[in-house]
Amino acid sequence: MTTYFSEPQSMYYRFGEDQDQVLKVLAERYIGANAQADFVYRVFQKSGILQNEKGLYDLNLGKRFPDAPKDHISYAAALVWGDEDRNLDVLVRCYGPVRFYFNEQLAYRSTVMDEISPDATVKLSIDIKPGWNTIWLEMKNTPAGFGCQFGSDEGKVRILNVFAPFQERQGQAGWVFSQPNRTASKQPDLLGKESDYSLNWLPETDWSDEDKTKPAFERIFGNLPGKHAYAWTHLNNNDSTGNAVRLSGQSSGSLSIWIGGKSVAQVKEAGPFEVDVPASFGRSDLLVRIECTETAKPWHFNLNATVSGKPLSLELPQRVHGASRESWLYVGPFESEVEPDLQDLTRTDRVYQTGLEQTYWRLDRPDAWIRPYYENAMLSNKWTVGSVTNYGRWDYPLGVTVYGLLRTGRYLQRPDITRYAAEHVQACTQMYEYSLWDREQYGFPAVNQQLVMLKMLDNCGSFGSAMLEAYSECHEPTFLPIAERIADFMLSRLERQEDGAFYRTCVGEYAENTMWADDLYMSTPFLVRYARVTGNSAALDEAARQFSLYRKYLFMPEFKIMSHVYDFKYGQATQIPWGRGNGWTLFSLTEVLEALPAEHPERPALIDFFNELCEGYAALQGESGLWHQVLNVPQTYEEASCTAMFAYGFARGVRFGWFKDPEVYVTAAERAWKGLICKAIDRQGNVHGVCSGSRYAFTAEYYDQDLRTVTNDNHGIGIMMLAGTEVAKMKKHLAEHRVSSPAVSHS
Repeated sequence: MTTYFSEPQSMYYRFGEDQDQVLKVLAERYIGANAQADFVYRVFQKSGILQNEKGLYDLNLGKRFPDAPKDHISYAAALVWGDEDRNLDVLVRCYGPVRFYFNEQLAYRSTVMDEISPDATVKLSIDIKPGWNTIWLEMKNTPAGFGCQFGSDEGKVRILNVFAPFQERQGQAGWVFSQPNRTASKQPDLLGKESDYSLNWLPETDWSDEDKTKPAFERIFGNLPGKHAYAWTHLNNNDSTGNAVRLSGQSSGSLSIWIGGKSVAQVKEAGPFEVDVPASFGRSDLLVRIECTETAKPWHFNLNATVSGKPLSLELPQRVHGASRESWLYVGPFESEVEPDLQDLTRTDRVYQTGLEQTYWRLDRPDAWIRPYYENAMLSNKWTVGSVTNYGRWDYPLGVTVYGLLRTGRYLQRPDITRYAAEHVQACTQMYEYSLWDREQYGFPAVNQQLVMLKMLDNCGSFGSAMLEAYSECHEPTFLPIAERIADFMLSRLERQEDGAFYRTCVGEYAENTMWADDLYMSTPFLVRYARVTGNSAALDEAARQFSLYRKYLFMPEFKIMSHVYDFKYGQATQIPWGRGNGWTLFSLTEVLEALPAEHPERPALIDFFNELCEGYAALQGESGLWHQVLNVPQTYEEASCTAMFAYGFARGVRFGWFKDPEVYVTAAERAWKGLICKAIDRQGNVHGVCSGSRYAFTAEYYDQDLRTVTNDNHGIGIMMLAGTEVAKMKKHLAEHRVSSPAVSHS
């Protein structure tokens, strides 16, 4: 029997079967561990190394240095932060000879076959340690090529953010790379000073001597008569007397100035200006609009703020790592007839239409933009990073976590919990338009990777379903356009077998030409909610149809359960009933049955299918109340997430009246929940016994030995909350309807 902690540490020992208390602790522990931190903004130079559509950093130095002599060497360097020990698979695709050093140890040296085979991809496993980890690439120029591609395997899921090395670039995102050199160099101290080493590192962080003679707007945008641009800063008014703030300076053209969203000054002509304006105590947004005149004068302004002769500081309005010396952000240039919404100009979750193009905020340094990253971690002066949280990430396991929080908040009548869940979704969707622009600019988005690089059901269905579930909480306007895109993908563009069944083509990948039970969850709950919100009944019909089709491929009639995967390459199912794959199936089937009208033609067959599956699952429940990782192999470990899903499905079946004989499932659901609070949920609300994300295999050994459990894995936290709420609702339903049985406890 699997044991994750001693009995006194269990949730059951602390609270017994007080489900409300269990749910409170589960939800509050998750929220406490995942604070509502914004994205981290960093300086990023577009002239640096960009990613391709697979998320690999493309260090094609042959294009950057077309005249580099043969056998010259260039280096590229980056830092990777580790919060804890973790393993990451990275890919290398060589254009020429490459040596890769990780933490100053040689991790890979290319072979001649790696260098001359255009499709050769080498997968390496690296162990990221807590603190800073160093990447050092040595690349030699040959007639075959120069450089490499480098990045994480499945880059939109296993995100590899790299930071610029050297103290002078502290906090910036991206790589540095050197001009080609005749002789080899040793790896420098990447946390030391760039200026201590003779290599010429790119991209350049400072303007050329010629550009330094130009004012800011001219060197950033050029001289563009008839156009206009904006600058944004924070005015820090530390004067408590209430005296007016004096703004003074000089401008090359007319200026408009706003403080706190209110117009405070209009400067009509070029030359010096001085105005007294009201300003609240503390920090306020200060926004300046400047026109480029039709003359050949430089395009610029400067501005100082004082109160009673004392200078006030101007600070960046958004914390941007790597931008400690700046105080203004810039956006433009806008065509003369284009005026962006003023309120949108003091935000960082918008892109701006300048005419025919879009743009975003940038800094007064060469080709430098601010760029948001999913890190939720901050660099300090000691180059340390805080803990990473899940907040603000679009990711399929987090879809079920958000759903669990929404249901728990409603059940407990805790609007703070539902608000937190809805705001997690909003943090993603409000950055969606920016994410699309970011991909166009840089090749691969820094946030919302899965939503933007939409290629699989994993990327959209789970979190999309949670998004629509949250719609009733906040009516966020960004939700429905994204839902339309997801629905179009599922209903019109997703790969299908000839009979219409969803499957995965995944050409050239391990999952090529397969069907996964998981994908019922990745598709049908979203389609159900999309139909409910939009009235599109075809989406609900499709959800019901997919269950009938998946049954044909994956159902194991001898056990009345589902195989995890059908592999079309071999023309057969794997015949391995992975617990969570079956859990996703039952979980999703209850969502479809709840939504299907009584007269729907698919409903009778799906009710029968539901009863078949539940009969099969109930027969395999372990003595502890938990199910095994491979359902029909009791030697495999007890797994918590599938147990929670079966409890959820059984409880809903009882409550909605889908069972022919409900009493056995009342008992099974209660046993499952008690097993979870005794063995999988500790008294602090930590969730144990949840297996990590799965690939697939034709043997049970893979699922048991290679897929180990992870504490507080996002595949399990939300479903624990959902199971708890549903078992509680079942008990309440039975109590209200006076259903009783000597074999059933309704405590």
